[in-house]
Amino acid sequence: MTVRARERIKIAPPLQGRRIVVTRPAQQADKLAREIEARGGVAVRFPVLAIFDADDPQPLQAAARDIEHYDIAVFVSPNAAEKALGAITARRAWPERVVAAGMGETSARAIARFGVARIVTPENGGSDSEALLERPEFQPGQLRGRRVAIFRGDGGREFLGETLTARGAEVTRIPCYRRGQPALDAAPLRARLAAGEIDAVTVTSSEGLRNLAAMIGAETEAALKATPLFVAHRRIAEQARQAGFAAVVVTAPGDAGLLAGLETYFGATETDQ
Repeated sequence: MTVRARERIKIAPPLQGRRIVVTRPAQQADKLAREIEARGGVAVRFPVLAIFDADDPQPLQAAARDIEHYDIAVFVSPNAAEKALGAITARRAWPERVVAAGMGETSARAIARFGVARIVTPENGGSDSEALLERPEFQPGQLRGRRVAIFRGDGGREFLGETLTARGAEVTRIPCYRRGQPALDAAPLRARLAAGEIDAVTVTSSEGLRNLAAMIGAETEAALKATPLFVAHRRIAEQARQAGFAAVVVTAPGDAGLLAGLETYFGATETDQ
């Protein structure tokens, strides 16, 4: 084929017509869904996590009252930022002396929406506790005697709090929301999976992966696990492979990482055809 002939061939964007399931909670799905659609894809919204207020509001109310007594406030997710900062800024402005920390770009955007200017996130594109703990602010010599509030959901990993305590910080864990499985009719998605009408699924948490499998159910389990799964962390990937997902793609963190992973994967697929 000549160069001129190649130039006459219109190459479609990698996501053109691709039907991609977005499983982020309903309140946080818009950005990723819009980006998929802007690239010609079809965003199939199917939230696998529902976010509720914490069962006991007292710890969050106390933290909102006394936030200036902390040196660092860590928000482990966008949900934590929205719930905690909503309560805090309803009472008072964010104190400038308190350093706010988020796990990645999505959390940082949620924090910034409440007028917080001083935000630290993992360097080099990381998006987990291990990456955040590499920052200079979280090294042992910087933490001794510092008061750190961790705003989080019910349960979850204890690694961050335990490591900060071991490094000399005074750590307070503050539950500000609880997660649950949405009351959502999965029949339409089951039908599309069974008909081969889904090209990819994105998942952003281990709990979300478990909820997705439970909501889809055994009848359509094989079709789900045969669909390419895109995840933003190796821990989710390990769990997916153990559960029997056949094609698991680990991307860079955040919406940008998922989009880049999707485009790379489907771009390569088009080239191979």
